[in-house]
Amino acid sequence: MIRSLRFQLTVWYLAFFSALFLLFSLLLYATLTRALERRLDEGLASQAYTAASLMREELDEMHGNADLAARDVFSEMPARDSVIVVREGTRTVAASGPVLVPFELAASGSEENIWAMPNWGKHGAHGAARRFTWAGRPFAVVAISALDSTIQDLHALREALGFVVPPLIALAALGGYLLTRRGLAPLNAMAAQTHRISSENIRTRLEIGNAAEELAMLAASFNALLSRLDQSFDSMRRFVQDASHELRIPLSVIRGEAEVALSQNRTGTEYRESLVVIHEESRRLSRLVEDLLNLACADAGSVHLQMEDLYLNDLVAECCRSVTPMALDRGLALECHAAGDIQVRGDEELLRRMVLNLLDNAIRYTPRGGQVSASVEAREHEARIEVADTGIGIPPEAAAHVFERFYRVDRARSRSKNGSAPGCFGLGLAIVKWIADSHHGAVELSSRPGQGSTFTVRLQRGVPSGSAQPV
Repeated sequence: MIRSLRFQLTVWYLAFFSALFLLFSLLLYATLTRALERRLDEGLASQAYTAASLMREELDEMHGNADLAARDVFSEMPARDSVIVVREGTRTVAASGPVLVPFELAASGSEENIWAMPNWGKHGAHGAARRFTWAGRPFAVVAISALDSTIQDLHALREALGFVVPPLIALAALGGYLLTRRGLAPLNAMAAQTHRISSENIRTRLEIGNAAEELAMLAASFNALLSRLDQSFDSMRRFVQDASHELRIPLSVIRGEAEVALSQNRTGTEYRESLVVIHEESRRLSRLVEDLLNLACADAGSVHLQMEDLYLNDLVAECCRSVTPMALDRGLALECHAAGDIQVRGDEELLRRMVLNLLDNAIRYTPRGGQVSASVEAREHEARIEVADTGIGIPPEAAAHVFERFYRVDRARSRSKNGSAPGCFGLGLAIVKWIADSHHGAVELSSRPGQGSTFTVRLQRGVPSGSAQPV
């Protein structure tokens, strides 16, 4: 089967117009046939009526002599391609021409009737009869005409249609091909432009000029797809660059500490200090790799929530206890308001990680002497987790981007006090948003520079689906 769209459209166009021409020809032929037969029947009826009227007059003049009256009628009637037959009862009185086959008049209560005579001549005939009574004697005048003339006219029509229709179909095929070729020209132009688009010039857009509305819509959709791909490529490039940067920092620290430790003999205390630094950077590196793996799994849609009923207040209290040593080490006051049972359904491990990420983020970016608080409250259809700090805050222009991967507000927030990368590595808040979205919830940020930030997570208290949504 030929799969060319141009060929298929041309074939459908030709089939449609061929069927249209054929239907038109059949309707024209049928209409003309009925018109010719109607005209013939009307003429025969008129002849029979005229001959019957003359026959009455002649019978009066001839004192009832039917034979003489019929001959006078034939002499007065104009010559036509028809035969006039005069009958008295069942006896044929006279005929103006040869009667090719005997016929019987159908019994009828009316004075006039018309009927077909298929056995008359080569193609049959039509007859029209006019009945009347004179002096109690029944007479009938019949006008009969063969269908030869009608058949010849119809044959001429068939020849004309046979001569005209094939060229019209050929012209329809040519017109269909040209119209299809012209209509698909923008598609060919789009295909040629598409072949020239690669990752190096993905910002190129399709141009098809004043094409049809449908093709313009197709081009616009493809350009929108290219825009999304361009954004995806930019995001991937930034992600690779940021990931490489974040991986390089702990690796550089580990290598530097190892090189310093191995450059000369050290005391046990010095070796221990180096191992502590290496251990801390290795832990952060493992955390980064784990975050990257989780986000990759989330993007692939291969993370499935382990749903269970749990008390959100207990989970937040446990998270606060886990980060208390880190808060005390940084000289911060940590408050936790999680009184009262608040039951939700969700993945306990993911929700725990979400709360820990928020607390870790708040502790790392709050100066010594500040305060971090976590609270849980229940609403009618949702539960809210709120983590607030009195840290350095986030500028309004950056608030919309903090949940993007590896996004850093500024250099002050991108490094902890000792200059190493913080635990979130620019992925912590992205993971928070993913976990909230996967539980059909949402996370919101309220912040003012220099006055701290407040992250609010809203979770539905119903039963979310068991499949995590891609980030």
